[in-house]
Amino acid sequence: MPIPPFAVPRKDDMTPAPARLAQLDNTTGELTKRLLALASRGLEEMFRAETGEFAFTRTFTRTNGRVTAQLAGTSLRYAAIVALGVARLPAAAQPALLGGRTLDDFIAQLITRQANSTNLGDIALIAWCAAQTSHPLLPEAIRRLREFDRRTAPEFVVECSWVVSALAEARNQLDVEAYLAHARQRLLGSIVGGSPLFPHVTGPGLVKTYRDHVACFADQVYPVQALARLHRSGDDATALAAARRTAEQICRLQGPGGQWWWHYDARTGAVIEGYPVYAVHQHAMAPMALLDLAEAGGGDYSEPIRRGLHWLLHPDELGDAGEPLLLDDEGLTVRKVYRGDPRKIVRGLHTVTTRARSGLRLPIIDRIYRPTSLDRECRPYEFGWLFFTWATDNKGR
Repeated sequence: MPIPPFAVPRKDDMTPAPARLAQLDNTTGELTKRLLALASRGLEEMFRAETGEFAFTRTFTRTNGRVTAQLAGTSLRYAAIVALGVARLPAAAQPALLGGRTLDDFIAQLITRQANSTNLGDIALIAWCAAQTSHPLLPEAIRRLREFDRRTAPEFVVECSWVVSALAEARNQLDVEAYLAHARQRLLGSIVGGSPLFPHVTGPGLVKTYRDHVACFADQVYPVQALARLHRSGDDATALAAARRTAEQICRLQGPGGQWWWHYDARTGAVIEGYPVYAVHQHAMAPMALLDLAEAGGGDYSEPIRRGLHWLLHPDELGDAGEPLLLDDEGLTVRKVYRGDPRKIVRGLHTVTTRARSGLRLPIIDRIYRPTSLDRECRPYEFGWLFFTWATDNKGR
């Protein structure tokens, strides 16, 4: 299947890490190079020079072939994910993507802002940045994480996963073993007995009871990644087995066109509602977790990774004449393909019906609200995870 024409990459664009490129076929290998070139263009446009921060999102419209884009908001979390990804690039290429700052200076600024954050996920991601780069302020970043983490209170599984990833990266630089042991147990202990999937939260109280059985794709990939990296940092067979069990389930449920589905039943491991399908899941988040797991000795996932990437080129939902999801010259990806249902009615109904009985669906709703709508926005973290997944890191991997 030929790849559509696209712009010539710039000289400072990265090619995928050789070991990871070897997992791909010709089409997906070229697609990944194309995505890295696209991201290097787009990320520069997402930096808000007037505030010295990354935008929360870049929305765009297409009118008569002309693309108009604008920035909205800012996000500390997305800035941290950008730093994780940009750290994989050559030092000479980093400042252009960080508003002219060196990576060390950019992370130092994040650590300063970390002191005022009240979000566990943001704080954990910044600590992870500091650990990955062996930043001089790593002790301060870990101290802030240790002090802020409530430990005994319910937390979101995604954020707990980032705590584990940060501490696993830091353990050879600082003494974090007692804290890491607790974070590990909190994450592993969140799984509903017998289920292959992780829930959305580690305990009751954070979400409404009628939807506490609903978990999303992010609730699976970030634990898989964290537990795989934990095993690589210290030989943890239990963590590896849990990561593998979850990865095998989401691969088993992957859509016929390579789609990574969105909502799952954390009690049974079944799909509740597949849409939206997010571009970042296809090109970065799923490959990121599965490749980390494979490199930790947790199996071979190259085939589902390739299928997920192929979807970006020809989404079944849009047909042959569908609008492309990748805008190379503008450095944009379409964020998601979704149903366009008002007030997310399909998701809500499937949540209620599966709460009453696992697997119970209303097929007529699926037929009425077909997934043919596009969310024309692109967020910085999408490119951060893309770099983190496919670029060669500073250790040569």
